[in-house]
Amino acid sequence: MAFVDPRPLVSLCRIAALAFTCALILLPAGAQARQAPERSMGSLRFIGEQRLAHKQPFQDTSVGGLSGIDYDSRSGTWVMISDDRSDFGPARWYSAWLRYDAQGFTGVDLTGMTPLLRPDRTPYPSRLLGGRVPDAESIRVDPLDCTLWYASEGDRLLGLDPAVRHVARDGSLLAELPTPPMFQTHLFGSEGTRNNLSFEGLAFAPDGQSLWVGMEGPIFADGEPPTPERGALARLTQYDRTGKVLRQVAYPVDPIPARPGRGKYADNGVSEILMQDATRMLVLERSGVQAADGRFSNYIRLYEADVSRATDVAGMESLADAKIQPAAKRLVLDLNTLGLSRLDNIEGMAWGPKLANGNDTLVFLSDDNFNTEQVTLLLAFEVMPAR
Repeated sequence: MAFVDPRPLVSLCRIAALAFTCALILLPAGAQARQAPERSMGSLRFIGEQRLAHKQPFQDTSVGGLSGIDYDSRSGTWVMISDDRSDFGPARWYSAWLRYDAQGFTGVDLTGMTPLLRPDRTPYPSRLLGGRVPDAESIRVDPLDCTLWYASEGDRLLGLDPAVRHVARDGSLLAELPTPPMFQTHLFGSEGTRNNLSFEGLAFAPDGQSLWVGMEGPIFADGEPPTPERGALARLTQYDRTGKVLRQVAYPVDPIPARPGRGKYADNGVSEILMQDATRMLVLERSGVQAADGRFSNYIRLYEADVSRATDVAGMESLADAKIQPAAKRLVLDLNTLGLSRLDNIEGMAWGPKLANGNDTLVFLSDDNFNTEQVTLLLAFEVMPAR
């Protein structure tokens, strides 16, 4: 009897199931989602890793630049967004299945590609052709209605403000939150957000009624970015679903953990956030340090931040000399201590499905920048509850 590969049929069934699931859970405006459970974070146990091939071809695109990931518990599928500015395909996200359990991480199956669409419902043209393309850095599944939200970092040189956008599952734009003046871009002078240091993290509050947006680094008014000698303050802002600012706190970013070669590049900043409950969140700090030979090393640390006693700085134009209480933080894991054969530019982080023992899982994703010297890496962990 000839062997028939069942995977295409299974994929079609899964996609059909996803569409059916999303159709069932659409809720009217103002509806309440089931409150997400509070998550206890003690430590992390490494389950395993998977890699995607460099510029892996998929549905007429090259897979890469994956900067954000999230899990849809109602369908069992994942979404991963690319920060490609329509250079290797349209600005887009991918859907996927991640196969892991407590014993190991066995595979990643891409199941779809969806272009992000402009208000006229057309894909974004390449920036090389003068297109005003989003620089997508984070993606989240809406806990109320199965739609998606993404954060775009913007571009100071192109006059593009950072933004948070709400999109339908077909990629069409539903809404864009207003960008506060302090985060807007200015081509000249020292005002607003720095280029490539703006909206990098995005997370829903457990009740789904608000979102937190994390800046990668300080705005001009808040001081200089981190150096090997000192850290910096990055603003974390809570918005309601219409874009009204509810609260804003300062997060203390670590100093750069290593010195670069003479005349070489180094940075450190917030690359993703994820809520545990109403006042505690996971914050991923990602550092890249260039050695004298031009090669980069990455330093990745996961912190638990508590904003319950942090000063609300929403009305403060500058934090440079302000007397404030920043968010408290504790180190959960230094990923450089795992002994992995490769640790790359980790930018994505998401809660995954629970294991058979009831423990949560956490997945990290790296952005290879479409660079042959980097890799697209997915890491899965078991969350060990605090005792």
